[in-house]
Order: sequence, then C-alpha cells, then structure tokens
Amino acid sequence: MKYFLYLVLFIPVTFASDHDVDGNAEVAERIAKIRKELSQANIGFAVGLYKKIVLKDSESQHNHFFSPVSISSAFSMLSLGAKSATHKQITEGLHLNRTQLNERDIHEAFEHNIRSLNQPKDDLLVNIGNALFLDKNMSLLNSFEEDAQRYYNAEILTANFKNIEGVEKLINDYVQNKTKGKIKELVKDLDKRALMVVVNYILFKGEWINPFNPLFTQTHNFSVDEKTKVKVPMMSRIGLYKILLDPQLPCIVIELPYKGQASMLLVIPELGKIHEVEEALSPETISRWKNSTKQRIIDLRVPKFSIGSSIDLKEIISDMGMADVFSILADFSGITSDVKLVLSKAVHKAVLDVDEKGTEAAAATEIEAVFTALFPTHRVDRPFLLMICDQETDSILFMGRVINPVEK
Repeated sequence: MKYFLYLVLFIPVTFASDHDVDGNAEVAERIAKIRKELSQANIGFAVGLYKKIVLKDSESQHNHFFSPVSISSAFSMLSLGAKSATHKQITEGLHLNRTQLNERDIHEAFEHNIRSLNQPKDDLLVNIGNALFLDKNMSLLNSFEEDAQRYYNAEILTANFKNIEGVEKLINDYVQNKTKGKIKELVKDLDKRALMVVVNYILFKGEWINPFNPLFTQTHNFSVDEKTKVKVPMMSRIGLYKILLDPQLPCIVIELPYKGQASMLLVIPELGKIHEVEEALSPETISRWKNSTKQRIIDLRVPKFSIGSSIDLKEIISDMGMADVFSILADFSGITSDVKLVLSKAVHKAVLDVDEKGTEAAAATEIEAVFTALFPTHRVDRPFLLMICDQETDSILFMGRVINPVEK
C-alpha cells in the first residue's frame, strides 16, 4: 500500500535581501563560491520552469506568477530523504547536476541563502522556510529531521491525520500566520491516505527606493492584445532608472529598485511579441539584461495591480525529469522507515501586489515632481514579464508574466 506525501508551496508577495557570511576569509570565499554555483543552477531551473508553465498554458491569456527559489528549496529539502533514481532525478531537475557542488555543498548553499534572506532588515521583510506536518504515529529518521531543520529552516509539527479536518485547520492556521493573513485557506480536501504534508513559504515585502505619488496615478488603457484593451490605474513618476532598449529582442527592460539589495526587473515586449521574447529566455539573456541597463531619466508609467496564481506542478515537474517522485517508483526511504512515501501532489500558490509605495504597509514618502515634457515616456501598457531579484544571493525570488493586470 502506498502512502501519500503532499507538497504544498505558497508564496504571498507584496514585495529581499541582506547579509550573511561570518568567519575567516577562507570560509567566506568558500561560501561565496558555493552560493554562486547555486545561483546559476537556480536561474537555470527558473527559466526551465517558466517555459514549462507558459507552454502548458500557451493558448490562454492568463497571468502567471511563482517563486522558483521557493520551489527549488522545497524539492532540494526532499532530496535529503530521496535515494537512488529518485535522488538523481531531483538533482537533475533542479539543474544541480550542472554545478561543481557536492551533496553537502548544495544543502549548505541553500542554508546560507535562507539564513541570508531571513536576516532582519529595516526596510524589507522576507520570511522563507519550510514545515513538515506528519501523523503523530509516524516518525522521521533522525538524519533527515536534523538536516531539514539545519539546512532548510524546517519546523516539524505532528497531528492526528485520522482527523483530516483538524489537520487542514492546523495547516491553514499555520499558513495564515506565516503570511500575515495573505493566505487564509491553502489546504482543502486533503487525501485521507496522507501521512505527511510539506509546506514551503516565502513572504516578501519591500518599499520602492523611489515611490510613486498617488496623486499622479490615473486611469489608462492597457492593451491585452491587438483587439482587447482594459482600463488600469497607471502610476507615474519621473526619475533615474536603469533601462535597456534591447538591440537583439523586441523589448525594453527597466529595473525598479527596492530599498535594500533587491529590485524588480520589468521586461516589456512590443505588443504581440511576448512569445518571441519568452522563447529566447535563457540564463544568458537574463544576465545580459541585468548587465546591460544604463541609467536614464525617464517618465515611467507602470500599472498598479494585484494578481494571484495557482499552479499544479505535478505534470510540470514530471516533464522536467522528476517523474518518479509521483509514482510507486519513488524512493523516499531516507525520510522515514515506517511507510513507503509517494509524492501525490505539488501545488504552488502566489500573490503579488504592486502599488505606489511598494507595499500596503509603507509610510508616506516625499516625492519630487519634474516637468514631464523633457524626458522620454515609457509606458508599461502591454503584456510584460517580471522578475524580483535579490542581489545578495543573486537569486530570482519571483518570476512571472502579466497579460491582463485586472485579471484576479
């Protein structure tokens, strides 16, 4: 008889960075090296995941938003207890086999990134971690439990899984608390055969370095496609931004910095050419965008919007080479010796709120006003891609595309 391990990922966002690294120079150099290797793997995974999600939904006009670093950290934590082919598939699916990192280096790199992101900051809030909810009669192997807590900031919580409604309430209350009320009902209709639920969360909030003045926000058209327009509140600000008019692809790239070491990268294709840009997406393309922007004074118009995304990862993750984890072939014998675990579901939920201040809770900030006619205007008034990047860990924390900013 197979028992089910549920993996549920949720990412509420309103908008991360920090410091880490202690000890001597040799230790610091080693940590920097393994984190750079992990960053390259995570970016490769992020691009592959984005393309799978978009291709799966290529005929529709839906928004998509997800956290690649959250998904990769959850599956990497599971790899602590995976054996044989299952372990190999997870490592390859996460692009970790393309690095020079050994098993210990991989988990240490995740540990340092998680600790770095969670470090308290004055102007930014980031909270990333994992939780394992398991049946009270089930026990974890000591090695897995200790490593999950050490490397992945995992909490271990027990419950009576015969009381499914009680377990659902326990998980949903936990999620609501961790997301400060952003997610109120993550889990429902939990399988009666479930013995363990894995939850990964990341909460990210930040303030723009240069906030938009709400008085300048006006309603404008946003072209979903050549035939469809919707009305959106368009924020407006004149200021110094890093911008690139891409000479290779039909798009404009603009970087919006947050206070602290984080930024949002907006990629705005010409109307009707978003698929051309998406097909060309690669780690090299993203690196070129980030390294080729130049500071210019522009009149920037950006929509104020809130979007949510719920993604069933089972088919997507299987297509990325991790098919065994969802079948009877799964080998998670490094998690528990009590039962045979099979991963039956992987769900990822995310929400994003973009407004004049950057977050709902930001205080009012002084805004400068400049005569608009002197500077070129760049309007984000058509479908675009976005990435929220953390400079300290060199990670893409969130990634997505916005086809229709009024679609919930």
